[in-house]
Amino acid sequence: MTETPIAFDMGAIDWTRQNGLLAAVVQDADTLRVLMLGYMDRPALAQTLATRQATFFSRSRQRQWTKGESSGNVLDVVDIQIDCDADTVLVMARPRGPACHLGRASCFPSAPGAFLGALDRLVAERERNRPPGSYTTRLFDSGVRRIAQKVGEEGVETALAAVAQDDAALEGEVADLLYHVIVLLRARGLSLADVSHVLATRWARQADAERDPG
Repeated sequence: MTETPIAFDMGAIDWTRQNGLLAAVVQDADTLRVLMLGYMDRPALAQTLATRQATFFSRSRQRQWTKGESSGNVLDVVDIQIDCDADTVLVMARPRGPACHLGRASCFPSAPGAFLGALDRLVAERERNRPPGSYTTRLFDSGVRRIAQKVGEEGVETALAAVAQDDAALEGEVADLLYHVIVLLRARGLSLADVSHVLATRWARQADAERDPG
């Protein structure tokens, strides 16, 4: 099945800078971790938009190349945004394997990222592949009702820890609760990104109301 091309205004790019090349910062769409920096010429950007796989122009080899064409570690592009000077783009992508040629997740070893996004992606992979021996697999195999029951149990344990145990115990219970909530969302075909969107929408509405109380 062919992916729908990404909507993007190629005419908005200022191609007169950097000898017709465009700096492309690649960021993980789920964890927001910066993965790498590449360069695109017009054909590379056009192919990226059409195929949704990150394609760059190699300055050393003087040719176009698609990330993962030899290693298989492709970057599935979710969105592309242009910067204020129209000479750099931010590529939001989901990596299939390490982004760095050294086998690291990122070309910037200490680049920060959101762990919950990484956990959400791992749970999604468990849901698709169902590896034997995995606790997450067992949860998915048990069905939504059992997963919902576990969320309820962890919620109660979290509340009890909040009033009767120390901080370390509370942290542990909250971690268990968050994990089981992520599994429950995936069992229903949802993700943390969907919940984040709801929260962001509510926050925006509240902010608008505070600015204009009517």
